[in-house]
Amino acid sequence: MHQDELFEQVNATPMVSEEERQQWREKLCQHLKDAQFRQIPGFPIASDEAILNLSDPPYYTACPNPFMEEILAQWQEERRQTREKMGLPNDAENHYHREPFAADVSEGKNDPIYNAHSYHTKVPHKAIMRYILHYTEPGDIVLDGFCGTGMTGVAAQLCGDQRTVESLGYRVDEQDIIWEGDKPISRLGTRKAVLIDLSPAATFIAYNYNTPADARAFEREAQRILREVEKECDWMYETWHTPPSPAGRGAGGEGVKGKINYTVWSDVFLCPQCGAEMVFWDVAVDHENGQIRDDWHCPGCGALLSKSPRKESRTLRVERAFETKYDRAIGQTVRQAKQVPVLINYSVGKKRYEKRPDAADLALLEKIENSDIPYPFPTYPLPKGDKTSDPFNVGVTHVHHFYTRRNLWALAEIFKKMGKSPHKNYLLWLLTGITEGSSKLNRERTSGIPSKLSRTLYIASTIREIDPIPFISRKFYKLLNLLIRTKKNSFGLLSTQSSNRLNLPNNSLDYIFIDPPFGANLMYSELNFLWEAWLGVFTNNAPEAVVNKTQRKGLPEYQALMEACFREFYRVLKPGRWMTVEFHNSQNAVWNAIQEALLRAGFVIADVRTIDKIQGTFNQVNAFGAVKQDLIISAYKPTAIFEQQFALEAGTVEGAWEFVRQHLEFLPMPMLKNDVLLEFVQERAPYVLFDRMVAYHIQHGFAVPLSAPQFYAGLKERFAEREGMIFTYPQASQFDRLRLQAERVEQMPLLITDEKSAIQWLRVQLAEGPKTYSDLLIRFNQESRKLPYEAMPELKTMLEENFLEDAEGLWRLPDPSKESDLQALREKSLLREFAAYLQSKGKLKAFRLEAIRAGFSRAWKERNYAAIVQVANRLPERVFEDDSQLLMYADNARLRWEDQPRQQSLL
Repeated sequence: MHQDELFEQVNATPMVSEEERQQWREKLCQHLKDAQFRQIPGFPIASDEAILNLSDPPYYTACPNPFMEEILAQWQEERRQTREKMGLPNDAENHYHREPFAADVSEGKNDPIYNAHSYHTKVPHKAIMRYILHYTEPGDIVLDGFCGTGMTGVAAQLCGDQRTVESLGYRVDEQDIIWEGDKPISRLGTRKAVLIDLSPAATFIAYNYNTPADARAFEREAQRILREVEKECDWMYETWHTPPSPAGRGAGGEGVKGKINYTVWSDVFLCPQCGAEMVFWDVAVDHENGQIRDDWHCPGCGALLSKSPRKESRTLRVERAFETKYDRAIGQTVRQAKQVPVLINYSVGKKRYEKRPDAADLALLEKIENSDIPYPFPTYPLPKGDKTSDPFNVGVTHVHHFYTRRNLWALAEIFKKMGKSPHKNYLLWLLTGITEGSSKLNRERTSGIPSKLSRTLYIASTIREIDPIPFISRKFYKLLNLLIRTKKNSFGLLSTQSSNRLNLPNNSLDYIFIDPPFGANLMYSELNFLWEAWLGVFTNNAPEAVVNKTQRKGLPEYQALMEACFREFYRVLKPGRWMTVEFHNSQNAVWNAIQEALLRAGFVIADVRTIDKIQGTFNQVNAFGAVKQDLIISAYKPTAIFEQQFALEAGTVEGAWEFVRQHLEFLPMPMLKNDVLLEFVQERAPYVLFDRMVAYHIQHGFAVPLSAPQFYAGLKERFAEREGMIFTYPQASQFDRLRLQAERVEQMPLLITDEKSAIQWLRVQLAEGPKTYSDLLIRFNQESRKLPYEAMPELKTMLEENFLEDAEGLWRLPDPSKESDLQALREKSLLREFAAYLQSKGKLKAFRLEAIRAGFSRAWKERNYAAIVQVANRLPERVFEDDSQLLMYADNARLRWEDQPRQQSLL
């Protein structure tokens, strides 16, 4: 019997009956009447009726899910039974050990499941499967606190599908053990998923991805509704291919109508010199070469014009033509950018044709414009935000303005008919799948392939208005294929709320995978507004973790919000277990903010890798501060045993070495690449281990008991060093076996940017053997990329302060017993410089970073937080963007200084 079949027998959740569903809805209704319940962070903006209409309790609620703890307790019992049947050990910490998933992952987006519904960003479910399979076993419970479309839930389900698992390159044996090459990695079987997001649009999409459904009943209902809509709306999407002859039958006869596939609309501009109107499609689009011209001549006066003239050019900037009209839906006069139809693409039979709109087409559009739409549609005003300035600039101020009158009519009819169906949530999912593609966000491009400009609400100068009825039919078959392929046998547990306060027990979850918002990359609450307008439930953006000028959130506010979420993740994760964080923002400031938020929450970072999504978005490829390859951060929650021991030994030398022992156990072992190259694991480098040890002490408020030389000397006494990496002795034996198979080992990647990295670079060079000053100087100059504010000493000075020169003029590593003496002399000199910084006035523009580090370290040890704060306030902001350790000292010192009853005296 397959393990997954056994799993289903033990703990598959049955479909909820209508009677049970109604009972759960009544319970949810009672919760919604509780004013305290509505105070939960991230409670969406909506009426009780709208929340109830969208929810499917107990597994999905369009508000904070009050049934999570109850369902989780049921899952825990099912998990216990499953593990017992499978012969798996209990949850004792000594039975669970995983190194971080250390392979770079490459999974594309061209998968029917992935593409069933669009979203601003999501990780391919097959990529997430690799992580879930690595860290969990069947029945384990996985959390995604920023779930988006719910790909983590899909991945958790498909861990029980042998065909999908084998498509990843794994092998499944007769006992359902999953093998990667000759290494067993996991067992076949579904995992449970808890999915949380602040956005009601996100959790609604995720719900449909992660909820069992009767695919055939849904198919019958959807086809019935689409036939009805097509019958009633067809007249709006017809055009004359051959107009009827005035003479009646004969030449031309009664005429032939075609079915409109799409209509291209174009902006109209005004010449600033003569005031002549011009259609952008006619003057700026080079139809022969398929390009948009940078500039063109006014057809009225011949002036050279452009939408965005370059400074050095002599072109004039065109003005947008606007028109004022009465909007019956909101009872107001609106002023909007003028757009006119310029091209109709239509079909007669199986043949396609194109034409310029004729008088009959314009008359049809005028008729539609002047008619009342007989169905309700959303008319919510757009919120002010960092991304809504684009539509505001063209007079698009309300949701319904994003649609042509014709498409708004069709969508409203679809929406009305779907709302009465017992399958309304799946049908509404179809609707949200086309609301962007059927809107004015759909750009007409010279390539002939329309698209929305990713991560924006930008309305282009040429748009493609498509017939939404064939569009939704295509989406329907994608969804139907998804329902049949995934064969879900259990529910995902979904909640719409902030992750900064979770209704989940302590130490209850087995693994966390998150793809959180990163800085100013994406404004989810603004971008999801169109979807949420059709659903009637809106994001409460107060706890939204973003950098957003409109919301008055900068990097400090973003970091605080992320830290609150990480603290909750830390609380609910079992000790000794893992959290994977996908990171896609290359700005150092955001990267440091995320690192510090993780560390302050209690996590320890063990590895950073890449995940290549194959395709990049517009922003990823072009925008400043966006990455082309996403990073995966592997962080763990220390074991309960370690935390108990560390609490007893905190701030002591033995406590520091206990941290290193545990951390080494959680670090990845080097991998053999192409049977030739053994990778260098940077987290095992001595200087990185020192930084991790320092960070752990600072974040827990303890003095750092070891200096760098003491730490490096102690590493050699207590652990094994191989190829510049540190291992426990059992790990070293494993490495030695790998080393015999490899031709060579990667070099430690080091870039010289400041004095600290320069000293590490010199240490690596001299570890190879003694070298002359001249030999070192040539390579040092080649590899140095000094920071602009760093007053780095000369190479000779750094050698004299940290290393030894023999009688032959060769520089060597100092004897470990003498290195502490050298360090003491150097630290004395650095502290004198720090004292000078304290006595000086004004902003520090150029300074010795090592002096700042030494001063912060000494002041922290002496609890002189005022000294750290005083100097930190005078450093350039970029220092903290570049150096996470200084940022950590400064932030923690500020917190403790503010709590002190009186300001400490300065050094």
